[in-house]
Amino acid sequence: MTVTLVTGPVRSGKSRHAEDLLSAHREVTYLATGPRPAGDPAWAARVEQHRRRRPAGWTTIESLDVAAAVRRARLPLLVDCLGTWLTGLVDKTGWGDLLAAAAAVGAAREDLTAALAEAMVPVVLVTNEVGWGVVPPTDSGRFFQDELGRVNAAVSAQSVAVHLVVAGRVLDLSGAPLVPERPAPRRLRA
Repeated sequence: MTVTLVTGPVRSGKSRHAEDLLSAHREVTYLATGPRPAGDPAWAARVEQHRRRRPAGWTTIESLDVAAAVRRARLPLLVDCLGTWLTGLVDKTGWGDLLAAAAAVGAAREDLTAALAEAMVPVVLVTNEVGWGVVPPTDSGRFFQDELGRVNAAVSAQSVAVHLVVAGRVLDLSGAPLVPERPAPRRLRA
C-alpha cells in the first residue's frame, strides 16, 4: 500500500494537506501521537480545531505505538505527528539520559519503518521539518532535532510519496532522489 510523508514547518498547513489526501475515504483512523499537556488552553484549542475539521466517519485514537497501529490498520491511517511521537518516546525514557533515549528512539524508528514496509492500507504521516532555524542551545534540543531528522529520513525512504508543505503551498518531492546513507565517491568539477 502507499505510504505518504507530509513534512514542513509549524503552521504551514501540513495537517490540512494530510487530511485532504485521505478525504475521498469515508472512514479513516486518525492516530494522534502526542501527549496532551494538562492545563494548556492553547494546545487544547489546537486539538479541538483539528477534531472539528475531520469528517464524522473518521475515528481518533491516541497512542505512541505507531508501528502497532500501522500493523493493525484495516482503514486508511493518518498519523499526526512524528514530532510529538518522538517527544512522547523520549518522555518515557527521560530527557536526562539521552543515550537511553537514543536507543529507544532507534528501536522505535526501526520498528516503524518495518511496519510501514508491510502496510496493508494507505498511511499518511505528518511530521515537522527540523533544522531550518537556529540550532537549539541545549543538549536535549539538539538531540530532538537530530533524532527527528533521522526519523524523517527513515520514513521518507519507506514512502511512495513525500510532500513538503511551506507557507500553505505543497511541493511534491516524490521523484527526488534519496540521499544515500554512505555517499559514493564523486569528483566535483572545479
